[in-house]
Amino acid sequence: MMLTDPSRKYRPFPQVDLPDRQWPSRTITTPPRWLSTDMRDGNQALIDPMDTEKKTRFFELLTRVGIKEIEVGFPSAGATEFDFISGLVQGDKIPDDVIIQVLTQARRDLIEKSFQSLVGAKQAIVHVYNAVSPAWRRIVFQMDRPQIKQIAIDAAKIIRDEAARQPNTDWHFEYSPETFSTAELDFSLECCEAVMDILQPTTDKPLILNLPATVEAATPNIYADQIEWFGRHIRDRDKVVLSLHPHNDRGTGVAAAELGLMAGGDRVEGCLFGNGERTGNCDIVTVALNMYTQGVSPGLDFSNIDEIVQTVTYCNNLPVHPRHPYAGELVFTAFSGSHQDAIKKGFAAQEERNDELWDVPYLPIDPADIGCSYEAVIRVNSQSGKGGVAWVLQQDKGLKLPKRMQADFSRVVQGLADDSSRELHAADIWGAFQSFYHLGADQPYKLLDYQESGPAGNRVFVGKVALNGEERTVSGRGNGLISSVLDALREGMGVDLSVVDYSEHAVGAGSDANAAAYVECRTADGRTVFGVGLDADVATASVQAILSAANGLHRS
Repeated sequence: MMLTDPSRKYRPFPQVDLPDRQWPSRTITTPPRWLSTDMRDGNQALIDPMDTEKKTRFFELLTRVGIKEIEVGFPSAGATEFDFISGLVQGDKIPDDVIIQVLTQARRDLIEKSFQSLVGAKQAIVHVYNAVSPAWRRIVFQMDRPQIKQIAIDAAKIIRDEAARQPNTDWHFEYSPETFSTAELDFSLECCEAVMDILQPTTDKPLILNLPATVEAATPNIYADQIEWFGRHIRDRDKVVLSLHPHNDRGTGVAAAELGLMAGGDRVEGCLFGNGERTGNCDIVTVALNMYTQGVSPGLDFSNIDEIVQTVTYCNNLPVHPRHPYAGELVFTAFSGSHQDAIKKGFAAQEERNDELWDVPYLPIDPADIGCSYEAVIRVNSQSGKGGVAWVLQQDKGLKLPKRMQADFSRVVQGLADDSSRELHAADIWGAFQSFYHLGADQPYKLLDYQESGPAGNRVFVGKVALNGEERTVSGRGNGLISSVLDALREGMGVDLSVVDYSEHAVGAGSDANAAAYVECRTADGRTVFGVGLDADVATASVQAILSAANGLHRS
């Protein structure tokens, strides 16, 4: 049961003493180095860890995306991990521009096993860690600060010596004061500088210092303060790479990574779509595409986001949420009428612009940039409005309904959605459109044939029109084709309509283009009916539009 006074049990996380913090006024202008931990942190979070086939598929995906540093596993964890990593090396499956990384605890036997898995590697990163926070020191290890620091020192000596035994490999090292986010900053700094004393990093071969929010215990601005404080106080800053490893316990892993970069972080560690132990690791896809929408190239290629989602869900056997940023099935989809209207107008304005600047309401990124089609941007259910219906018809059939006709037809779709209590697909909407405007076989007034003659201002229409299957010949005279058709219907069939609005447009392009014609008509007693005609010939489409309106009047 939740406490009425949680302060009896929980304490607010302390602020970092950094009154002149600089990160709030900075922006991200360049991408970081990216490290994927999908095959380690991500894999250990799965109910059924990946087998070799899935690991191989995932590794290939990461290289296609463009990630150059990949933590491929924990080789001392078991034979599956060791054999996969050794197989990558021995099978020459690592691209020359990709460097693999292995993770190990600060124990001699585990470190030695890790180096054995990398025998023959052209280059590799060995990542060693030990927990340094007070809770771990007190509860888990029952050690004091000097003893914890000695663990880090001893581990650094071991990886230095093991690397020396394999001089043909280009070795790089990473050290993590694990639980950094809940540790004293001065002690994390002390441990890191002790490791630097052993490994002697240089500007050409810096030491990666990973500063993980192992448990996200505070708001992301505090993590940024921790990173800025550390970057200011670490000696030989040009000889270290500050690597960010935010977890997502509070749901702010992405924000922590972004603020951490503003605070001086050089590298981001995370998983595609944020998989990882507990509530997940930092979501690399979201961080990268957030940069992209700010005009900063992340150096990663998510041009086919659907393929990436499919591969990750197959390998992890975990779904990507339908509303997951950028990647979810519904993330670019609007059902709300007001949202649909704004998006539809935004796309129309985008087409008229003279530059490429993206400016569409509700869509921070052009879906096409990551391989998503516009057809799924607007979908229709009972929450949708006329703009959504019009968008679907335009995308699916190329029809650009006049605004008042959109409102007329949207009432039909609204009733259908209410009755069905489900999303309406393009086929549902097109079927309703054909039925309501009598574009199919069910036409009380049906055009069989017609001829027109005479000069402009004195046009003559002679047509054969069937009414409920009974053929009739009608004729009329007017200023143009449409007025002569109206005269023929009035005199020959007693249908009294006047045209309030008429519009037409091509459907498609080139020699295969058809024409669509729309009419808004008013009856003698003031009612409004709409009609639509579709034909390869624009004149015929206009005649059919008038008969469509007559059919609407007949129906009412």
